[in-house]
Amino acid sequence: MPITESAKKALRQTKTRTEQNRTMKNNLKGALKKAILSPSKETVSLVFQAADKAAKKGVIPKNKAARLKSRISKLLKK
Repeated sequence: MPITESAKKALRQTKTRTEQNRTMKNNLKGALKKAILSPSKETVSLVFQAADKAAKKGVIPKNKAARLKSRISKLLKK
């Protein structure tokens, strides 16, 4: 367990950030599953939003977001 005040604060921050990142990643995964099962403009739009937000916050790299968006848009074209 952390002893100093700064270590305690760092632990609190880490827990909060971890939870936020996990939530954002789960939202992205859920949107991807929906878009893969039934590709439509609405589901693809949700994937785009989730991927952009996750990339902006640093949860996933920018190139991964671009790759996901590209692959999902290919599904919509089929």
